[in-house]
Amino acid sequence: MSFSSNVSKRAPEFEKNRQDMLALVERLQELERAAEVASEKSRSRFEARHQILPRERVSRIVDPGSRFIELCNLAGYSDIPNDPEAQIPGGSQIAGIGTVCGTRCVILANDSGIAAGALNLAGSRKILRCQKIALENKLPFLHLVESAGANLMQYRLDHFVDGGEMFANLARLSAAGIPVVTILHGSSTAGGAYMPGLSDQVVAVRGNAKAFLGGPPLVKAATGEIAIDEELGGAEMHANVTGLVEHLAQDDKDAISIARDVIRHLDWDRDQKNPATNGVVEPAFDTEDLAGVVPVDYRQPYDVLEVIARLVDGSDFLNFKKSYGPATVCVQGKVKGNSCGFIANNGPIDTAGATKASQFIQMCCQTGTPIVYLQNTTGYMVGKAYEQGGMIKHGSKMIQAVATASVPQITFMIGASFGAGNYGMCGRGLGPSFVFSWPNAEIGVMGPDQAAKTMTIVAEDAAAKRGKAVDRESLAAQEKQIAKLFSMQSSAFHNSGKLLDDGVIDPRDTREVLAELLTITRVARKRSLNPISFGVARH
Repeated sequence: MSFSSNVSKRAPEFEKNRQDMLALVERLQELERAAEVASEKSRSRFEARHQILPRERVSRIVDPGSRFIELCNLAGYSDIPNDPEAQIPGGSQIAGIGTVCGTRCVILANDSGIAAGALNLAGSRKILRCQKIALENKLPFLHLVESAGANLMQYRLDHFVDGGEMFANLARLSAAGIPVVTILHGSSTAGGAYMPGLSDQVVAVRGNAKAFLGGPPLVKAATGEIAIDEELGGAEMHANVTGLVEHLAQDDKDAISIARDVIRHLDWDRDQKNPATNGVVEPAFDTEDLAGVVPVDYRQPYDVLEVIARLVDGSDFLNFKKSYGPATVCVQGKVKGNSCGFIANNGPIDTAGATKASQFIQMCCQTGTPIVYLQNTTGYMVGKAYEQGGMIKHGSKMIQAVATASVPQITFMIGASFGAGNYGMCGRGLGPSFVFSWPNAEIGVMGPDQAAKTMTIVAEDAAAKRGKAVDRESLAAQEKQIAKLFSMQSSAFHNSGKLLDDGVIDPRDTREVLAELLTITRVARKRSLNPISFGVARH
């Protein structure tokens, strides 16, 4: 039955209703503008620091032309007269749901143009609500941070308790498999330092971003130590030394561009689309080059990014913690539309590299992203400095992460694979879904020459303890014999013959083989089975 409306747009009551409603809408718009106007007053300070205002940050992070659904836009507003602070709604936070590179995200930005982004009670509860929305609706949480921390002029105990819940919620989001991505635009001090600390990925702006539990005045008062803010918590320090920062940006605009790239590489809606239908872009560099990029002799250095650039679509990838533990390379990319993470080697694995790889594996498990290992390592670093720096502990964390990863893991042996490095890079014993070797690959408890020299040193020490002379001729013969023994058993062909891999392939076929393997594992994970609980008796 069709509906027949009885409303007359010419009726006086219709026009009155309309005018009354539009007046309220205008009042709403005035209130929304109040926060924008208050923040705008800080423009000169932002420009002096080569920054853009928080609202511009939000407008740049979302896809052009997409809708931004603002959340809790009147948070903290009160009609109580003579309370100017309460006449600025929003709780000094800008929040909403927006689309970033095609992915819906909960976006929250500290409005540092108002009271330096200090958190008041309304702002804290607005953040809690946004975190809950992200958790319930399985949306990545994107946090644009620049905050002086809690507003001590408005201190209330319940506000302090809310802070603990905010931190707990960041941990809960991450544990639930929902990525927390933070852009550190400026200072994030005291409790605010835990905002990036509890994030899965952090982009920080060089020169402006700071994160420390205690700034220079507090450190001097508490310990007497004199330190500048860059030493205590600067972006470069965190990117190079602590590893708190994954991506270092030159300015606000660059940070936003990097964060959009981070969200894009999450491929959050991958299960809702078929990668094969999205239009695959071939690598910018010819896969034929792979025959010449990697030296046959593993002792000769090369940049493994040259390999990855010839495997991933468009040679486009995101380098994770580029300047922290740089000998261990962790990147995200796509191979024929299939998202994956790569862990590869540009040298031995040190403590920072092991820590970085462990975090990267956890991140891939959180987002359901398969991991591809490109093995070329002589193992974990040894020596007094590394032992005292916790190499065993950090190496063990990496092996634990590999052994317990919840996503498909695919390994390619493309060079050396010695010692526990074989385990940390997901060798056969760690149970990857597939292992393939290049013809130049070598595997063993250590390299042939290293094994021979180690046994010579052991023999020399034993002779010295017994007070006997060393027979150099015998030692030379022993070295030669041991090196030959290790060399015979280390080759890719020997190991493949013992079924210690799933085959030896032409390096130039790696992209095609990898694309097939990623498709196989992706389809397998999505397929539902119907297990039976009984056997059929045959007579």
